[in-house]
Amino acid sequence: MKTQRIWTTLIALAATVLLSASLSGCSAKASGLSPAVWQQHLNLPSVQQAEKLADNLDAQVTQTEFSWFDQSRQRTVPALLFSPKTTARPDHKAALLVFSHGLGGSKERYAYLGQYWASQGYYSLHLQHDGSDRKVWQGSRLLLPFRLMDAADESEALARVQDVRFALDQFLASDASQGVDPNQILMAGHSYGANTAMLLSGAQVEQNGQLVSLKDPRIKAAILISAPPFYNDQPLQQVLADVTIPTLHITTTEDEIKVPGYYSSPQDRLELFYAMASPYKVMAVFNGGSHNVFSGWRRNDETANQNKVIKAATQALSAAFIQQVISGDSSALQLWQQQHQAVLADFIRSDMLALR
Repeated sequence: MKTQRIWTTLIALAATVLLSASLSGCSAKASGLSPAVWQQHLNLPSVQQAEKLADNLDAQVTQTEFSWFDQSRQRTVPALLFSPKTTARPDHKAALLVFSHGLGGSKERYAYLGQYWASQGYYSLHLQHDGSDRKVWQGSRLLLPFRLMDAADESEALARVQDVRFALDQFLASDASQGVDPNQILMAGHSYGANTAMLLSGAQVEQNGQLVSLKDPRIKAAILISAPPFYNDQPLQQVLADVTIPTLHITTTEDEIKVPGYYSSPQDRLELFYAMASPYKVMAVFNGGSHNVFSGWRRNDETANQNKVIKAATQALSAAFIQQVISGDSSALQLWQQQHQAVLADFIRSDMLALR
C-alpha cells in the first residue's frame, strides 16, 4: 500500500499547526484587513446570531453522548450528538451531519458548529477518533513526535473511515435517530477530518498499485474545511474523480502549514477545489485567519475579533449550503456572499468557473 506518505503528510501538517497553538502560543499573522474592518463585521447578523445562540444553548440544543464499541475491531467510537429541541413540524425529518475532527481534536472541539447546525433544525453527530484524538497531547512532550508518528500510521487513517461507517450504522439503528432523514446525510470535517470526509465522499487511495474507493453512498454532500491535498503517485484529478456529490470548501488566505521538509501553501486548498469532480461545488476564502482558526480554539489577542467573525461566518455559510443541498434554494447562499463580501478574498461557485 502506498498510502503511508499521504497520511504521514496529513498528520504532520495538522500536528504542527495544533502543536504551535497549544505549546508555543504563537499568534496568527495579521490580516491584510484593518482591525476596524473586523470590528465592524462583529455587527453582521451571522455573528450576532452566533453570540445569541451561545447565550441560549440550553433552550435551543440538546447534547447526547454515545460510546459505541466495535467488536470486530475492538475499538471504541465516542460520539456527541447535537440535536434541535424543537422542530418546525412533529413529522418533519431533518438532515444529519457527521463531523470528523482534526488531529489532536475531540468530539467537543468543534461544538460551535454542531450547536449552530442544531439550532438551525439539523442533527450533528461529532465523532472522536481514538488514536488521532486529544490523547496524542497527553504524556511527555519528548515522546510527542513518536505519538504523532503512531497517529500517522495508515491504519489509523483508514480506521477513521471505518469509525464513521460504524457510528452511522449504530446511530441510524438507535432511537436517537427518529427525527433524522436517512436520505439526507452530509459529511464534514476540518483538516485531517476533511480528508476523512473526502475518502467517504469518493476520494481514492492506492492499494497494490490500484486506486480503491472507500466511498459511502449514504453521504449526499460534504463540507471540507481547510482540506490538505492528497499526495501519491496519481494526479489529484484522478484521486478525486469519483467525488461527485456537492462540496463546500472553506479556507483562508493564510491557511498555510510549515513542517520540516514540507510546506503546504493556501494555494493547495484552491488546487484541491478545482480538481474536485463535484458538479456543484462552492469555495469561500476568508481574508486572513490561520489553519487553526476553524478548530474551536479561543484567542484573546489582536486576532480575536477576526477569528470570531470567521467562525460565525463559517457557521452561517455551512447552514446556507446545507439548505441549498436539501431544498435547491440558493437564496441564503447568495445573501451570505453579499453580507460577507468585505471579509472575503474570493468566493467561487461551480457555475462561476466558466467565467474564470
